[in-house]
Amino acid sequence: DRLEFERLLDRIHPADSRVRMLAKKTPASYVSFDLLAFDDHDLTRRPFAERRRLLEAALRDSDSPSVHLTPLTDSRDTALEWFDSFEGAGLDGVVAKPLAGPYVPGARSMLKVKHERTADVVVAGYRRHKSSTPDSPRLGSMLLGLYTEDGTLQHVGVCASFSAGRRVELVDELAPYEVTTDAERADHPWRWGAEPTDEEEGRRRPGAQSRWNAGKDLSFVPLRPERVVEVAYDHLQGNRFRHTTQFRRWRDDRDPESCTYAQLEQAISYDLGSLFRL
Repeated sequence: DRLEFERLLDRIHPADSRVRMLAKKTPASYVSFDLLAFDDHDLTRRPFAERRRLLEAALRDSDSPSVHLTPLTDSRDTALEWFDSFEGAGLDGVVAKPLAGPYVPGARSMLKVKHERTADVVVAGYRRHKSSTPDSPRLGSMLLGLYTEDGTLQHVGVCASFSAGRRVELVDELAPYEVTTDAERADHPWRWGAEPTDEEEGRRRPGAQSRWNAGKDLSFVPLRPERVVEVAYDHLQGNRFRHTTQFRRWRDDRDPESCTYAQLEQAISYDLGSLFRL
């Protein structure tokens, strides 16, 4: 067993009938890690160590197979072991919290320690930033791809979080690679502006609508897949980056077709069931 983030997203559905169907097909589990109130008593000002003891006491007699408690340790060696092994169960890191700290709403009083790796990926398009105008175009996010064994360029995620000035510069840097003719659009690996084939139907592609973005402009500027960028990422979910990646540097010395999934490090599988006794 491992955490499957995409199944969790499927459970967040506006249709009541589908919610009920998925609740039976893929039942969710609740993992508790803090206790902010108990019997109408506000616990937010109590230290975390005390809140944790109260949480453990509240769940001690629970016989629900769907309610679990996060593991806790004050051993650095144990935390490092968890950091390495839990990734194989689909978790992207560990969290450190001060034992004497109260719960402060809106404040980042905990530290999330995540894995960080780098990958060389192909830039095959970009979306314009919401502040972009015809007179001052700005890049919002780069659309990234990796080649599969059969030579298909698979969309794997985005790279964003640029400064305002850098967004303008990137538009100029990528302008020579823009796809401008109908013939180039037809040859683009993501079939920009075209209807998906039967094989592509159901697979994530840039610009595809979903129930969450029906009103959002997801159009993008297609680029010839000739530039390679090194990005930092924290976790691979299936064949995509789970979160937005961070720009590290251009890799103009790298052949785009050499950017394959083979470069990605695979975490050693870890049974999530052994952690929560599933």
